[in-house]
Amino acid sequence: MKFFIDTANLEQIKEAQDMGVLDGVTTNPSLMAKEGIKGQDNILKHYVDICNIVTGDVSAEVISTDFDGIIREGEALAELHPQIVVKVPMIKDGIKAIKYFSEKGIKTNCTLVFSAGQDLLAAKEGATYVSPFIGRLDDVSTDGLSLIEDIRIIYDNYGYETQILAASVRHPMHIIDCAKIGADVATCPLSAITALLKHPLTDSGLATFLADAKK
Repeated sequence: MKFFIDTANLEQIKEAQDMGVLDGVTTNPSLMAKEGIKGQDNILKHYVDICNIVTGDVSAEVISTDFDGIIREGEALAELHPQIVVKVPMIKDGIKAIKYFSEKGIKTNCTLVFSAGQDLLAAKEGATYVSPFIGRLDDVSTDGLSLIEDIRIIYDNYGYETQILAASVRHPMHIIDCAKIGADVATCPLSAITALLKHPLTDSGLATFLADAKK
């Protein structure tokens, strides 16, 4: 399973890259705002800065909700860097745009997905990635992981090549469960990835080894 980091923070991206576990990055307008990145020129430059750190795909989100606007923004984003994946919302014009981008050879990430039906439509239009938001489903008392299971079955049934990118991943068990189900990618905060390193028996065992080494 691929690990993407869900942030616009360059230091966190560098840390994940240095660990050797990073396969890509996802961003959105909220994450850009959190880092104080304002103004279209600065946002575009920031995407390029991210691409210069990582070796994998970097999802850059459009903010238009009409077909022409999505196409205009998406083509401009795709021209920034070969690693850019155009992130498109799951709406009617977004689905139409994904088909357009697919025919042009532009990678896409269909975002804000919350049902198997939405995932099916995205796959039929040729989306590179589809992003079911499992954490947000959990927030409204719906099992987000069961959606990943449904998508995996549907995609395997019909041989869709769209990759399941589990989004809104909140903690390490989300990552483990997504890996068990067969999600292709998990995008999450750096803290969720580093939490996979931790186990109390590792800590106590290391302490014992070090203490014995001093004797």
